[in-house]
Parts: sequence; C-alpha cells; structure tokens
Amino acid sequence: MELRLLQYFLTVVREENISRAAEVLHVTQPTLSRQMKELEDELHTTLFIRGRRLALTDSGVMLRRRAEEVVSLMNKIDSEFREQEEISGVISVGSGGLKAASVLPELIGHFRERYPLVSFEIITGTADRIKEMLEHGLLDFGFLLEPVDMEKFDYLRLPTKEVWGVLFPAAHPLASEKAITRRQLKELPLAVTSRTALRGEIEEWLKYPVSDLDIVTTFNLIDNVALLAERDIVCVLAVEGAVDMLDPARFAFRPLTPELSMTSVLAWKKLSPYSGAAGKFLEYIRTIHYGHTEV
Repeated sequence: MELRLLQYFLTVVREENISRAAEVLHVTQPTLSRQMKELEDELHTTLFIRGRRLALTDSGVMLRRRAEEVVSLMNKIDSEFREQEEISGVISVGSGGLKAASVLPELIGHFRERYPLVSFEIITGTADRIKEMLEHGLLDFGFLLEPVDMEKFDYLRLPTKEVWGVLFPAAHPLASEKAITRRQLKELPLAVTSRTALRGEIEEWLKYPVSDLDIVTTFNLIDNVALLAERDIVCVLAVEGAVDMLDPARFAFRPLTPELSMTSVLAWKKLSPYSGAAGKFLEYIRTIHYGHTEV
C-alpha cells in the first residue's frame, strides 16, 4: 500500500467529499474516486458510506486511525533526517580594532537568515593572540592586520584600508588640524604598538628611526592607553578602526599625512577540514565579493 494513497484517503475523510478533496489534492475527481475504490479493493472492505456527504464505515474508522499513525510516523522520520541536514553550532571569530571587522554585522545577519540555528562567538584580542587561537583551533576565523606571517593560514584579503592616525583629547590643540605630519608626530608624547612588524612599517613611513619618537609607552590593545590619552598624558598612534567606538565628545582622531594605511585579512587555519556551520560560513564568505584577493 502506497503512503500516497493513505494521504489521499485522509484528505477525503477530512473534506467529507470527493470533489473537494480532489481540489485540495490537485487531482481530478474521477482519478481520486478510482484510487479510493482501488484502496477498498486492496483491503477487501468498504471504507465509505456514500451519499451527499461521505461517512466512514467501521473499517474506514479503523483505517483512518492507522493511516494517521503511519503518516505521522513518516513525517517524523522525514523531519528527523531533514534536521540532520540543518546547519547549527557556534562559529568563533576573533578580531582586534579593525575597520575590516565592520563587515561582520552584514556577514552574520545574512548568514543567520539562511541558517538561524547558528550562533556566533566574537573574541577581541591582539593580532598575536588571534593568530595563536587560530593555530590551536580555538577560533574558526580571525581578522588580522598586515603585515603578518600567513604561512599557516588561508585567507581573504579585504579591501578596507586600515588608516593610521593619532588619538588625543577632544580639546587638544591639534584637534583643529585635518591631519598630523611627521614633524608634528615627532613632537608628541606617544603610545605606540608593541608589534615589531607594524613598527617597521611605521618607521618606513617616518623616514627616520622610531626611536627618535618620544615613546612613553607601548600597548597591544587601545583600552588602557585611551585613558592616558584622555588625561593628555600620551597621544596614541593607532589605526582608525581601533578608536571608532570611543566617544567623539571626549576624543579626537586625526589621520597621518601623507597617508599611512595597511590592509587586513580574514584568516582561517590552513588545510582545516571545515564542515558544519564553519564550513558553510566559509562557503558563504567566499561568495561575498569585497574586491579581495584570495590566496
């Protein structure tokens, strides 16, 4: 006995009329009548008392009960196997203060429209910490500011420019400037990054040694040195993305001139056998065209 016949039978029972049931099932009335007759012949019994309104015989009542059980069970089986194909889980993403990370709301929003059972864990940290967590499988993806050693990672280079500038109190005399020059930078008490690779890039832009700067402190994350900047103890040399969340009533950020900018990447561990939620997310971000170069 075909499951389809049982489903047709239950529709006829519910509608109490062959013609209405045929409309619901999108079949012709003669076809449905013939199939109900074939079902009776197969079971060697009469299922309906035919009249203006169809009623069930005792055999029909028994079949209805069994048919409901069978259809319900088949729907459950289908649902359970479909759920195995539904993507769920937690995707972990790490980032420091980068403009590139501003794509995350769009990525997460659109991805969750497709896969609502997926949730995200967002970790904030230094580039070195993000790299370490990626290497040890503690993060699925990470935003990293270049230059950075990518030997162990695959990545997408993002087109967003990470522009360098200086953070100081909103009332600072240089807040009236549109940009900060090399000469002005040399005269400021500074907090600068502790990342050696980044300091090399800064030195190349300066055209003189970083050691010629008045470096009061180094830092890896902006939070604590922002407090020093607010009290006018230091000016912070940083990328714009790191200061975007600071209150513009308390702080001013001015870019360097000539411009100093770097690129960033979205990285994941090389040769990782991504599946499930992380695998689907990787497939998804590869379809987003930000003008990047994939390596």
